Amino acid sequence: MDLHSRFMTVADLRRAARKRVPHFAWSYLDTATGTEATARRNRDALDAVLFTPSILDGEVVPDLSVNLFGQTHPLPFGVAPVGQSGLLWPGAERMLARAATQAGLPYALSTVANATPEEVGPDTQGKGWFQMYPPRDLEMRRDLLARARDSGFHVLVLTVDVPVASRRERQVKGGLVQPPRLTPRIALQCALRPAWSLARLRAGMPRMKTLDRYSQDTASRDPTAHIGYLLRTAPDWDYLRWLRAHWDGPLVVKGVLRPEDAVRMQAEGVDAIWVSNHGGRQFDGARGAVDYLPGVRAATTLPVIFDSGIDGGLDILRAISLGADFVMMGRAWHYAVCALGERGPAHLIDILRRDLVACIGQLGVSHPSDLRGMSLTAAPAGSVPG
Repeated sequence: MDLHSRFMTVADLRRAARKRVPHFAWSYLDTATGTEATARRNRDALDAVLFTPSILDGEVVPDLSVNLFGQTHPLPFGVAPVGQSGLLWPGAERMLARAATQAGLPYALSTVANATPEEVGPDTQGKGWFQMYPPRDLEMRRDLLARARDSGFHVLVLTVDVPVASRRERQVKGGLVQPPRLTPRIALQCALRPAWSLARLRAGMPRMKTLDRYSQDTASRDPTAHIGYLLRTAPDWDYLRWLRAHWDGPLVVKGVLRPEDAVRMQAEGVDAIWVSNHGGRQFDGARGAVDYLPGVRAATTLPVIFDSGIDGGLDILRAISLGADFVMMGRAWHYAVCALGERGPAHLIDILRRDLVACIGQLGVSHPSDLRGMSLTAAPAGSVPG
């Protein structure tokens, strides 16, 4: 099958994925919180970032590479951490880690994924990133850092924008509870998705295996508050200082929107700032995440990473033009895995690469960073550009 004739965009992968994943798992992957207005604003804010095509530039030789933390990546994007990745498609963590590493891209493993650092670390060949939800217990904290380091993860990502469980109403209505259990409703949904169910039978019931050794009781009264919530805390500046003192590799803070926080983080010794509103999954009253990029970029000299709402190569260029040095994606990778299995991640990389090359060719630049400061804001409806 010629994948490019059927799956030319992230939207194509999303449509195919929805047909292969049970409703409860889809509701976990593809929903936000509240009315999901922030998720829509993510899309609207990206669409409002426009460019003016350039002409008579001759043949543009694209250079899409980015140097980050001493490593050169051939493309300016990577795989963001997604909790319960293996619930969405069994074995997704290792599929994504292998594909990303083979392509020279970073893969970030979530604390609450369904595979452990020990399982995934070898697939990253010592180049993986480990995303940490901040454990409350000191010994658990020390042990998680040691496990990540010993498994070959060289970048630590502290997520700071999940101090409490969000409600994620549509996810709850989809039937997913924590820990996952087979109810008649879930069983019917699984029966309607045989490929997923067969893969699930081979892999066994999904669980957050990294946290198994730390939990005595995984029961929770809140259907969205999984074991990760029960074991973690809302971090403060002292917590960040402790991590900086106990992690000897690059330290990234994920979930930053305010410029003043970026300034303080740089003073505390953080190595990169990650601008994100968690894809609209935590709070429904924020602006589109890309709107915060210029302010954060102006406030720090550190590398700036971005996620939230990215659906293609043009979106990657939009984020870079507003100040991002590197872009991470979460949902898109899982659309690819759910739609195409092992073939999905490599195909998504090819989609994004082709899109980037086509777009920068139209804009007359060879490197995405050349677009810094060249983007426009969408004109009001009905107006005519000068």
